[in-house]
Parts: sequence; structure tokens; C-alpha cells
Amino acid sequence: NIRSRTALQVPEVMKQLMVGLLVMIWALELFAQPWAFDETEVFQGGEMSTRVFTGKAFSQFPRQLGFIEQGNFKRGDFLFRGKHEHQGPLFNASTCQTCHVHDGRGNTPGGNKPMVAMLLRLSVPGMDTRAGVLPDPVYGDQLQPFGINDDKLSGRLSRPEGDPDGDAAVGEGFPYIEYEIITGEFPDGRAYPLVSNRYPDSKDYFLRQPVYKVKDLAYGSLHSQVMFSPRVASPVFGLGLLEAIPEAAILANADPDDADGDGISGRPNIVWDVLANQPAVGRFGLKANQPGILQQLAAAFHGDIGITSVLFPDELCSPVQPACLRQAAVGKTATVPDATPVTLALIEFYIRTLAVPQRRNADSKMILHGKKIFYQIGCTGCHVPRYRTGELSGSVLGQINGQTLTPGPKPLAMASNQTIWPYTDLLLHDMGGACQPVSKEAPDGGLCEEEQSCAWVRRCTGLADGRPDFQASGREWRTPPLWGIGLTQTVNPKAGFLHDGRARTLVEAILWHGGEAVTARENYRNLPGAERSALIWFLKSL
Repeated sequence: NIRSRTALQVPEVMKQLMVGLLVMIWALELFAQPWAFDETEVFQGGEMSTRVFTGKAFSQFPRQLGFIEQGNFKRGDFLFRGKHEHQGPLFNASTCQTCHVHDGRGNTPGGNKPMVAMLLRLSVPGMDTRAGVLPDPVYGDQLQPFGINDDKLSGRLSRPEGDPDGDAAVGEGFPYIEYEIITGEFPDGRAYPLVSNRYPDSKDYFLRQPVYKVKDLAYGSLHSQVMFSPRVASPVFGLGLLEAIPEAAILANADPDDADGDGISGRPNIVWDVLANQPAVGRFGLKANQPGILQQLAAAFHGDIGITSVLFPDELCSPVQPACLRQAAVGKTATVPDATPVTLALIEFYIRTLAVPQRRNADSKMILHGKKIFYQIGCTGCHVPRYRTGELSGSVLGQINGQTLTPGPKPLAMASNQTIWPYTDLLLHDMGGACQPVSKEAPDGGLCEEEQSCAWVRRCTGLADGRPDFQASGREWRTPPLWGIGLTQTVNPKAGFLHDGRARTLVEAILWHGGEAVTARENYRNLPGAERSALIWFLKSL
């Protein structure tokens, strides 16, 4: 009897074991999904993460900094925030912090107001191997609205009554923005936070399509085929970690011919490394047109503030800007750059060591659900979540030693060999849209008859800017990192999103996606309202 009872019980035991095994397999599959909670993603910047979530969230140094390194960080911070001798004669802003507000995004100006923390890139058809573009023959590759007067660090906007042949340099022109409204609907009805009863068509959302204009040119007309490209200053925290990502890891995500058929064909921008004097993979700048932090900051010093350096030693003035040339000679020495190598090294160290905010509520059900949607609708095709950094070498300028630089810089250990979650592939993607040629218009929008009253106008659809930059086309942009995006408007309440700040909310930023991202955008737009909300909460947790 015992034997018979045991024989009868064996199949039941086996059944229970099989059920348990299936449950275990199901659980393993569940937790193996890429959207499952991973403890490392709380610390988005690895050991270079900060728990400060206030308006100073983007301005923190990592706890690993020693006493001397903290001193160098604070010195770099002071230089980043302060004005500099020999600024100008042309410039967009007086300090780095003017544009990168609290180390975050810049402000987008209102209609017909001057651009501060925003600029217009300029170029004409063709390309220079080292510069990536051909500059406008008069105004160069960037429009500077301010100029130095009487060798003092105070600027004024150029006006027609300004005398470009006088003793003081004036700004080059007055760039401004006007907006056209685009409306749209969600399939499940009105569930959008910017719904306005002012619009009689009862559309669910309205987007701002910017039109870029330039008036009051101080040195004559722009080139007949000039191209504009608007740029709002980007955040500068976490850049040291992005610089530490191995180049092979970036190239591994490239798919220029869309070999996998997913509609996404990211590719690297190949740019010019000034110090190495050779081509390199670009990873910084809105079109990935800079290979490293040092060159990026030296280029910003040069173009935005008018500060020369060992990387960019020549003044900005073109031969047909006599007032600019005269002012450039005041208080400057042609053979000595404005910024010393120590100044560059301190600011480079500051930017390299700015920490990344930790995630908030990363393990909550709502946010994990939003993360799952982020993966499922295709956002990770460009916004690659995770990397392992390599070794971040020391500055090519040398090791900071008080007021000097010494050879043999040490690697930046705190940024090296870290698991980070930046949500970017640092590659170029076609985001759709098209641009009309720049035209000259009267203030009422009609044909311009009097040259002095003309506005030079650039109209585009979608996210296109119509201006190539090295290998980036006029429709391509580098995938921006998403870490810290949930604190963007905590750090700067006036900040917008996308390359020109047109999007006032994260919802609007998604709805502007086109080109390679159109499928992900439509997947989002067709989600039920609760799932759209979950995805936004996930983004706000980053």
C-alpha cells in the first residue's frame, strides 16, 4: 500500500515542480526585460552622481574630489561665471554662465527680443575641411549682436544709426524670432496640459514653429545664399563622462544604411581636431561638430565671447569690418592669446567634473511603466540608455599645478570605468523638415524695397535648420542626452527644449520629432492618455 501511494504521489510532485519551474522562468524573463528596474540607473553618472535636486542640481562636484581638486573646480567655476579681460570686440554674451544658466539650458527669447543664451550660426554653400562650413564673407560663421565700446566690457545692440566706421565697434545685427502656431490632436481626446480655449477649433495641442529673422545689419548685406541655424546653449554637466565613452562604443551603434531595417540610421559626424590636426569623431555640440570638451569650450570662448586662445588665436573681425578691427587692436597683443592655457585648463577641469543628478523614484510602478513604454515605442533606437566608460585621460594642456601646467597629466579616475545612463548615442539622425532659402522681407511681410529696412528671414518646417556642418546635413541633429532633463526647468524655469528651445514642455518636444523618429512620435501620439502620462513621468525622473 505504501508503494502504491508513493507511485500515485510522484506525478503530482512532478507537476508541482514543473509549475514552479515555469513560474521561475516567467519571473526571470520578466526581470530580464530591459525596462526592469536596475539599481545602477539610480546613479546616472556612476560615482559622479549628486543628490542635489534644487536649482543648483547641475552645478555640483563629485564627492571624490580631493581638497586641491575642489580648489581647481571652484577656480574653474569662477572663470565660467565671470567676465574676462580683452573680451570682444564682437560677442554674444559676457560670460559662459550667461548662456549656460546655472550650468543648464539657456533661455529662449520672446518675440522680437534680443537673443541672449541663443545664437545664429551662419554659412554659405560649400565646406572647409577644418572649419566644417564656409563662413559668410562679411559676418563669419556666427552672428554676434553685441560689440565692445571704448574697450570696456559693455555691449550694445547694433542699430542703423550706429556708425560702423566710427571709433567703437558695434554688434553685427539684431537676430530675433517670430512664431507661427501649429495645432494637432490626440486620438483619444483632449488630455494635454497646454489646451487653450482661445483656439476655436478645440485642438488638443498647439506647437510654436519659429521663424528666424535678422535686421539692422551693421556691415551691409549678408551673402545671397546665406543659411541660418539657431542654437540654444546646452547643459554642461556630465560632459566628462560622455568624453570618457570609448569611441568604439559610439561607432557600434551607428547604422548609416539602416541595415537592421528599423528606420533609424544614426551615423557619426567626422570633424576636425584642432590640436591633433586630424579628423576625429564628433560628440559635442548640437550637430556633434566638436571632438572634445577642450575644443568645444575654446570655440565658445572665441565665437561667443570674443576671447582668443592657443586653439583659436585669430580675432573674429572680417576684412570689411574696420571698426571691429580697430577695436580688436585696443589693449590686445597679436602674439599673445587673450585666455592663458591655465584658464582653459581650469574651465575644462570644471566642466569635466560637473556631476550628474541621481534619478528620483526610479523604482516606482508608474515610472517603470513609463520606462517600459519608452522602450516599446522605439525611443531607445536613438536614446541609447547605458554605457561603460573607459579611462578618461588628463588634459592635453597638462596637469594644473597652481598657476602653471606641468607635463604628464593624470587620468580622471572618477569618470573612468563607470556605468552611466545618459540616454544618447551621440550620433546624427535625420529629424525631418525642410527650409526655404533665406529671403528679404519688409516689416509687414511683403517684398522689401528699402535695403535698410529689410529683415533677412529663414523659414523651415519640422526640426530642419537647412545648414550642413561637417558631415551633418541640414536635417540632422545629434541625439541629446536625457539625463537631468526632469530638472531642466527646476534649474532654469525659462528654459525650453530642443535645439532652439521652441518646445515649452516635454510633450511638445516629443511631438516635434520627425524623420527617423516619426514612428516613435506617432506611437506616442496614439497611446492612451494614461500611458502618455506615464512616459512623461519617466522622463521627469531622469
